[in-house]
Amino acid sequence: MTDIDDQDEGEDIDLASLPDDELVEQMHDDLYDGLREEVVEATNILLGRGWGPVKVMNEALVEGMRIVGIDFRDGILFVPEVLMAANAMKGGMELLRPLLAETGAPPMGKVVIGTVKGDIHDIGKNLVGMMMEGAGFEVIDIGINNAVEKYLDALEQHKPDILGMSALLTTTMPYMKVVIDTLVEQGLRDDYIVLVGGAPLNEEFGKAVGADAYCRDAAVAVETAQALIAARRDAA
Repeated sequence: MTDIDDQDEGEDIDLASLPDDELVEQMHDDLYDGLREEVVEATNILLGRGWGPVKVMNEALVEGMRIVGIDFRDGILFVPEVLMAANAMKGGMELLRPLLAETGAPPMGKVVIGTVKGDIHDIGKNLVGMMMEGAGFEVIDIGINNAVEKYLDALEQHKPDILGMSALLTTTMPYMKVVIDTLVEQGLRDDYIVLVGGAPLNEEFGKAVGADAYCRDAAVAVETAQALIAARRDAA
């Protein structure tokens, strides 16, 4: 426990008075608690102290979201709390994104994500997108009710590393195979890592439709994406 943790909850912490290491630790706490304004303020303070945008993203935001992801995976945090944490992280990322673009630093990878045709559920998809962004991925969310043509258009336009598909209805799950089979027919399947997820899916289903992996929740999706991207880059 740090001195910061011991302070009364009602007592405001002067973020600017904290040394760098304590400020970063406080950012992790504030991210965990979904405190967007505090995360934005601390991001500005670190940038003002000469921290580069890549360092701020990795050590403060990505590491903070990694902690959130572990507790979400382990059932300590639930969807509403993770959405608040992701919203706080996005506040910091909005400051960093233009600075990151100037540095030319490559993102962890690029992800196109969307819910399949016939399905309008998006909470899980949104959570995966936010967690992916929190881990340093560039995320293009194409929304709900996506026909195969919309996936193909997004893949051609954005040239991502990963295609993510979600479904919450047993009736829409089979459409994932339609998309993957179309990629195979067009000779595009090997160009992308394909991840699938959603409440009614399981690992056997993921294998049956030809996905690279089934991800049971947003935290697992991030871990899986990182591992598969690293493996692909090592192979290259």
